[in-house]
Amino acid sequence: MEYEDDEPEIVHSPLCQRLTRNGVTVQVQIYGDFDGKWILEVVDETNTSHVWEDHFDTDEQALAEAISALDEEPMEFVASPTGASDFH
Repeated sequence: MEYEDDEPEIVHSPLCQRLTRNGVTVQVQIYGDFDGKWILEVVDETNTSHVWEDHFDTDEQALAEAISALDEEPMEFVASPTGASDFH
């Protein structure tokens, strides 16, 4: 069995972190999109993934958006009964 060595490696931002705001704890994942932009994914306590459709110019902007979303809409990240979803 041969493995492809030419697949690009996913780049994770050093800003990835566990974050608690307004009593809600999430895992913030920020990773490169292979086009020089950053993808934001927030995983809530039920392991539901919230991925932003828009990509960010910097990983700092992605983290700021995650913090803003937790400040403005914390209930969005609490026990979603539908599973994985897109956000924004």
